[in-house]
Amino acid sequence: MKIGLYSITYLGVWYRGDALTIEEVIQRARRFGYDGVEIDGKRPHANPLDMPPPRCRALREFAAGQGIEIYAVAANNDFSSPIPEHRESQLLYARELIRVTADLGANRMRVFLAWPGVTLLPEGGGRYDIAQAAWRQVHERFSDEQTWQWCRQSLSETARYAGDHGVVLALQNHPPVIRGYQDCLRMVREVNSPHLRVCFDARLEHQLGPEGIERVVQEVGSWQVLSHFGGEYTEGPGGIQCTEALQCLAEVRGLTAIGYQGYIGFELCHPLPVVDGKTAGIDFVDQNARLAAEYMRGIISRCGQERRG
Repeated sequence: MKIGLYSITYLGVWYRGDALTIEEVIQRARRFGYDGVEIDGKRPHANPLDMPPPRCRALREFAAGQGIEIYAVAANNDFSSPIPEHRESQLLYARELIRVTADLGANRMRVFLAWPGVTLLPEGGGRYDIAQAAWRQVHERFSDEQTWQWCRQSLSETARYAGDHGVVLALQNHPPVIRGYQDCLRMVREVNSPHLRVCFDARLEHQLGPEGIERVVQEVGSWQVLSHFGGEYTEGPGGIQCTEALQCLAEVRGLTAIGYQGYIGFELCHPLPVVDGKTAGIDFVDQNARLAAEYMRGIISRCGQERRG
């Protein structure tokens, strides 16, 4: 199992300050002890409009020179719109991002069924609620099954594009169309493509306790080709503390049980603490990214020892 850093962490959305370049994210990954990076497929990181083949080659060479693998690219797609032109534009985005993924030397691309989006605020930071409200309003006249059919049609087409480039799509169990891991598995089975698998994220299964998470990871089994973890981290006399410690441990125990050898990537992608009226800055992000890598290495080692012993 390898530890990755997902570049959304440094996209400049949730902390006070500007986004890092991809090169700077790669350098952070090396400094903090990560094995690789997952690059977010939107500006300013890896929107296809900004990623012609020469740029991808240069970035691939830079990462290799740093000893860091670009192991995945993350799409921010929405295949659920009732408006055909919107779905077609999303198909084009996904197809082009598959090309970018291949050009970067990665063989995994994270996809959603529906990503409502995030609103960036003029004063800095972001909000989910505005985009979520707009998404709900657009879909209120259509049944869940109709929305599901639109998503399945677009995802099936995207899987064909992925196959043309030797890329495997990893469908994340992310709302709103997906309401749990069962929906994620259902869609993968219905599309029935060797180029579509699962990115299971334990943090999204709010109804599951640690035992349930471990069981579900094993149920997903060989469908799993990408994974994420999160939380906030502090360091004290008792070692590193994580706000999602039980989830992390349960997820890694499940991954260890199925013999998972892929990446589990850290992301800091939620509203951050506000101190004295100011949102946390990049120093807070650096601290969490550094501690997360160290913490996860310890968890992986612990679970491996448990499995062997």
